[in-house]
Amino acid sequence: MPENQNIEWKESWRDEYLKWICGFANAQGGKIYIGTDDEGSIIGVPDSKKLLEDIPNKVRDILGILVDVNLLGQDDKDYIEICVAPSSYPVNYKGEYHYRSGSTKQLLKGAALTEFLLSKTGYKWDAVPMDGVTIEELDKESFDIFRREALRSGRMTEEDLKMSNRQLLDSLGLLDQGKLKRAAILLFHRNPEKWVTGAYIKIGYFGEGSDLRYQDEIHGSLFIQADRVVELIYLKYMKAMISYDNVTRIETYPLPKAAVREAVYNAIIHSNYAALVPIQIRIHEDAVYISNDCVFPIGWSVDTLMERHRSQPYNPNIANGFFRAGYVETWGRGIEKICEACKNHGVPGPEYKLNLEDIMVKFTTLINDDIPKDQYGTLDGTLNGTLEEKIKIVIKEKPQIKQSQIALIIGCSERKVKRLMKTMQEKRTIERVGGRRSGQWIVK
Repeated sequence: MPENQNIEWKESWRDEYLKWICGFANAQGGKIYIGTDDEGSIIGVPDSKKLLEDIPNKVRDILGILVDVNLLGQDDKDYIEICVAPSSYPVNYKGEYHYRSGSTKQLLKGAALTEFLLSKTGYKWDAVPMDGVTIEELDKESFDIFRREALRSGRMTEEDLKMSNRQLLDSLGLLDQGKLKRAAILLFHRNPEKWVTGAYIKIGYFGEGSDLRYQDEIHGSLFIQADRVVELIYLKYMKAMISYDNVTRIETYPLPKAAVREAVYNAIIHSNYAALVPIQIRIHEDAVYISNDCVFPIGWSVDTLMERHRSQPYNPNIANGFFRAGYVETWGRGIEKICEACKNHGVPGPEYKLNLEDIMVKFTTLINDDIPKDQYGTLDGTLNGTLEEKIKIVIKEKPQIKQSQIALIIGCSERKVKRLMKTMQEKRTIERVGGRRSGQWIVK
């Protein structure tokens, strides 16, 4: 039998194997056999009786746990069986925390160690209760976004959403003995960076190499970020190919919005906010990169992601909030859906790269070089000039754009955009043609 999650074969005893016992105790438990080869065949151990006394004492004195050590025999050959039960508290070997994953032993460090220690206490990072912040300090717009999306998705009924904010937070599992969890602050506070520096999103458009052309930062609660980020990417950063079906203008973007949305929401949900590093989205003409700090489940790899797998969110409370709002589902099918969307759009599938403490997904776009550059619908480069000039540029590019979207692109309030555009209509520099839903703007 080969080695696996719960079995380890060793030819002879060495004190360093206490690390393996530590790893089993911190994981699911397991057995170590002394006096066997790598295939599990019995080769015997000469000092078996002495090991029966030494091993339990060393495990107790160095690791602080008790294990069963049994003397077994086969074909006149003695060998030792060490049975390690899973520990309900963290076990360390001289200050080091080891963990059994598959047939390997891993030394836990950094964010992975923090996550392990928290999990042994029964807490996830986003479930830790916070002092000094009240429900009254949370953001009304964030609650409005949640209620709107939860109702639209059908995940909650209109009757459910009539409850108070406190009752809503309690139903989402975001209160711990009356205190707000970290997840509640991240999801619903207007300025979560007051407690978690780096809880925002950076977007940049790059030319050749490291040439940064223009950039944005999206701050606010995670629900505000989720509500705005994808719209901003497609309004300001993506180049759309323009075609016409009779008189109907059709915009075809180089990447499917469903895939990018799913990838961005995955980054928000799974980000290791304790690293204090924002989610970063780099946009090039031929590729889009989305990266976030993360703590991968122990034993997982990029191959695990690309296969069917169960949902195991790093921030389960944040993930539950996004699920109830209808942004995501809970079957671990996010990457599968991204691949399907890319395939249907005719672009290559996503490429994932896992580093020590972060993950990056790359989307490759397909650019039709036969289409003249002036037929791409985009705001190429920075917007200069007065606000009125900026508004003209935007509505020339996207005549059917909403005023809320104009405000997002030019970086000012929707109220100010509405006031300016009303003045521009009065001066007859712009005109609105058609109805509220199907109409468009015209620059005179």
